[in-house]
Amino acid sequence: MESVASPTKTHCPYCAFQCGIEVSESSTTVGWVATGDADFPVNNGQLCIKGWTSANLLTHPERLTKPLLRTKSGRLAPVGWDEALDFVAAGIQTLRQRHGVEAMGLFGSGVLTNEKAYLLGKFARVAVGTPNIDYNGRFCMSSAAAAGNKAFGIDRGLPFPVSDIEKAEVILLVGANSADTLPPIMQWFDRQKAAGGRLIVADPRRTSTARRADLHLPVTPGTDLALANGLMFIAIEEKLIDPAYIEARTNGFEAMRRAVLAYEPAYVERLTGVRESALRQTVRWLAGATSAMILTGRGPEQQSKGVDSVLGFVNLMLALGKIGRPASGFGTLTGQGNGQGGREHGQKADQLPGYRLIEVDAHREIIAKVWGVDPKTLPRKGKSAYELLDSLGPVGGIRGLLVMGSNVAVASPHSGRIIDRLKSLEMLVVCDAFPNETSEHAHVVLPVYQWAEEEGTLTNLEGRVIRRRIAAPAPEGVRGDIDILRGLAERLGCGDKFAFDSPRDVFEEFRRATAGGTADYAGITYERIDTEDGVFWPCPAEDHPGTPRLFAERFAHPDGRAKFHAVEHRPAGEEPDGEYPLYYTTGRYKEHYNSGAQTRLVGELTAAKPRPLAQIHPRLASRFGATAGSVLVLESRRGRAEFAAEVTTDIRPDTVFVPFHWGGSGAANLLTNPSLDPTSRMPEYKVAAVRISEVRPAGEVSA
Repeated sequence: MESVASPTKTHCPYCAFQCGIEVSESSTTVGWVATGDADFPVNNGQLCIKGWTSANLLTHPERLTKPLLRTKSGRLAPVGWDEALDFVAAGIQTLRQRHGVEAMGLFGSGVLTNEKAYLLGKFARVAVGTPNIDYNGRFCMSSAAAAGNKAFGIDRGLPFPVSDIEKAEVILLVGANSADTLPPIMQWFDRQKAAGGRLIVADPRRTSTARRADLHLPVTPGTDLALANGLMFIAIEEKLIDPAYIEARTNGFEAMRRAVLAYEPAYVERLTGVRESALRQTVRWLAGATSAMILTGRGPEQQSKGVDSVLGFVNLMLALGKIGRPASGFGTLTGQGNGQGGREHGQKADQLPGYRLIEVDAHREIIAKVWGVDPKTLPRKGKSAYELLDSLGPVGGIRGLLVMGSNVAVASPHSGRIIDRLKSLEMLVVCDAFPNETSEHAHVVLPVYQWAEEEGTLTNLEGRVIRRRIAAPAPEGVRGDIDILRGLAERLGCGDKFAFDSPRDVFEEFRRATAGGTADYAGITYERIDTEDGVFWPCPAEDHPGTPRLFAERFAHPDGRAKFHAVEHRPAGEEPDGEYPLYYTTGRYKEHYNSGAQTRLVGELTAAKPRPLAQIHPRLASRFGATAGSVLVLESRRGRAEFAAEVTTDIRPDTVFVPFHWGGSGAANLLTNPSLDPTSRMPEYKVAAVRISEVRPAGEVSA
């Protein structure tokens, strides 16, 4: 690739806030530097520590630059691209002949551009013919997405621009530690507070975000749905609901009302640990405000009842008449960089581009026409992410897997089991820029572009479609994911369906494929994105302005009305008991991202947070004789892991918190429970039962 002029405006490779950044060549060292783009209206030039250091990876010495093929001796050795792609294509053909088309699986990512996510889904269904494709966004946003579709008929994380946050008089954040997970978003909360607004945070921990709140609700892990229903009970009891709005714009209120009659404040206080006075204060603030929001994070969503938990909070805002009104409503804070776009366009097991459903014949016909294939040849719905990974190997029947942009060996719940499944595969292909815990088990590793070396579009947490631009040259020998899929498709005999020379070419077909769908990008062009600082979907035509705000006039159900849902609290998939008496919950550090495959390579980030710490309350620490730095051996019914102790009053005495950015003996997901939500198939990362089985002196953590 040719060198490009600098600085170049593009976007951060990490979270769904998708900060605007400028990448330029360093004037003092060999390499590149990233600075905030003051002109981009989402982050206004602000970046977090990950964004500031994001360009460090562009010249990192551990970068993969040649395809690797596992030899008979078990070593990964460099080979040419033709040999690597020939091996993969032959492997896919062999698996299909021996075991059928369903024997090959594909696993995508919420970091892929819209073009790559779209093409991966097409590749699975057209070139491979398998139904078994899913992606790591199933572990992140699926519960909120399913709830949005049920309640509103559409899933967009925020149905309003992020700038509306500063105009809200009251905001309730549920299970979202935005100060650490989306740091630049806090400028909007700071403005909201400066204007006299109130912030309420529901979280088992007194996080960095909770410390900025006017009211903290220290909810027991796994009881968010009881909290939502308890707040609704109070709203009805104190006559704070909006009957006119309910009558004019919703369906199903009466069934929901009957369902919450049992959630009296005293009962909810016992379940959640939140005082009745705080429950009542929360409802009164929300109801009394002209503008109010509830925003959820992974806390209530990553549960085996995540969809119902989100619906409980949606019910409350519908009953208060807030959704669709200025600077008001319900939203969810998307996690991964393209978590929104990544779940709209076909890399989920049950979806086709434009948020169409693969089981709906009319939807299949539309996409088949765009792809130039017979709709009867398209597979039906496949396995969801965890179920797909748990089916790897001879027992489950999926004998080969292609992974694009995801470190499943660290990111999956019950990760020890998934690592065993990876080891049992006849062929594992990993496309990534750096070695990671998943590629350790690969038969083929294909080196791909990093974020600053490619172009394409992403969709941030607001539903704003933005453009990634080439800002740095890729090393010699590296290829793009689109090039890899094209090369494999040619070898599988359907190269004409993947004859794209650039991401822009893919985007033109992608626009046609989404036209008329719920997530309609037909009117979005690269040129419009450049001139308008991004375009909000749905945008059905080039003369359409895009849709920054949803629901002002109607919801996306055919009758234009939102739906209440009668949802009941139920226990988590696993609750503490005499054998495993503690709640276990997981989350993120500000300095690291997801599985840490990238951030653990950045010196500044590893210096700030070199290892995972298990956060425990002083009372719990004293019971076991632990002090700061003591090594805690934690056990669940699925495994054991070791962490140094962080002793703090910022957590409940019955709860242990661990970050999930590491593999090895400090992998948080060795302990997590893969109990799945019945609708979203989201695993229960946020609630498990553990015990402290051993305490050792500081410094004695196993390798």
